Amino acid sequence: MKKLRDTIENYVVKVESRWKVLPVERQRFLTKVFFGSYVVLTIIVIINVCISTRQRSNTMSIDHIDGISKKTFEKDSGQNDTVNSLTKE
Repeated sequence: MKKLRDTIENYVVKVESRWKVLPVERQRFLTKVFFGSYVVLTIIVIINVCISTRQRSNTMSIDHIDGISKKTFEKDSGQNDTVNSLTKE
């Protein structure tokens, strides 16, 4: 775990030093491009959510719970594999 943390830390230091070498005008331009991309992506997601919620009916059905799920559960018991069903009969 320490090796991974050191690798990430070295990468961050390297990227930060490369960022500081850039001229201030270039830093500002790249910041504007990244922020503009973020804004465009956010607007696309919001529009997509609005369109998808407008097309479907926004109702939630609440029904009575019928009981325990009818799924089967597997248990390991040494060499024998058994399947037990937890359904009511």
